[in-house]
Amino acid sequence: MADTTANLNMPFILPSQAQKHVTHNEALLRLDALVHLTVVAELATPPGAPAEGACYLVGAAPTGAWAGKAGRIASWQDGYWAFLAPRTGWRAWFAATEKLKVFSGALWQDIPLPATGRLDQLGINATPDGTNRLALSAPASLFNHAGNGHQIKVNKAASADTASLLFQSNWTGYAEMGLAGNTEFSVKVSDGTSWRTGLSISPAGQVSQPNQPAARAYRTGTNFTPTAGQQSGFTTLALAHGGFSLSAAVAGGGSRIIAPATGLYLVALNVAVLSSSGHATSLMLNATQTLIAMNGIAGGAQIQSATGIFSFSAGDYLTLGHAGTAQLELGAGKTELSLAMLS
Repeated sequence: MADTTANLNMPFILPSQAQKHVTHNEALLRLDALVHLTVVAELATPPGAPAEGACYLVGAAPTGAWAGKAGRIASWQDGYWAFLAPRTGWRAWFAATEKLKVFSGALWQDIPLPATGRLDQLGINATPDGTNRLALSAPASLFNHAGNGHQIKVNKAASADTASLLFQSNWTGYAEMGLAGNTEFSVKVSDGTSWRTGLSISPAGQVSQPNQPAARAYRTGTNFTPTAGQQSGFTTLALAHGGFSLSAAVAGGGSRIIAPATGLYLVALNVAVLSSSGHATSLMLNATQTLIAMNGIAGGAQIQSATGIFSFSAGDYLTLGHAGTAQLELGAGKTELSLAMLS
């Protein structure tokens, strides 16, 4: 029979052996070091004042009392260093890096995860919780293909539920895309408090922009004769999307129409004339700049129309300027202004 055990190389107490307690105590010290093995650090030079029972992994090119013991576990026991050669399968807690490792026969490596498994929560450089059961904190995330392509799937239980990507700044949501409360794909944005839909695509593939600025404005009544040199406005928004509004009153009647956002707008002006002795109607920007000018002819009923693309800033306002003498027909589909933001 061999004098030591096969795996931990602990000495046996042999027949007729003197001072059997020495052999027994040597085996206990070895067990004390290896059971729940904790490696304080990997060093090449022995520490100056090791704690009793402390274990170290001897690094490359060791010096001093560790010379020639590279790769061994050095355990400080009863005032001397005992060295243990690790064997395949040994596990140790590496305190310096807070990792549990296994000896592969050549090196200490992190214990690998199983090929398949199930976790209730997982945090990667982050702390998961009951809602965010998968939490990741990193400069970037990579989802690569295995084969020809790759899909990211976000599923919801019912139509009224939400399946979306939410984009936040300092934990406040400012943009969201996906299926939010229905089966239409939508892109929504927020100011940090209120949400608005910028783009929506129906299951039939129809695209809409419910908050894209668009308006159609006219003045109620049957007719009016503007005073030459005055400006007039509008009383009714038959269509008002994306924040168009009527503001301050204009001397010639009606109110200014206010551009809600900065951008390019398609503008269409229609003027219905009941009678004229020679007149001109202009679309004015901020009461001073002429955008569209239309000259009528003396005579009876006539209709004038003009379109253009113009750049407006948020808060700009539009009015109608008048010259000459004419009786304008009022109401929907008569003298009216249409606007739509292009970009």
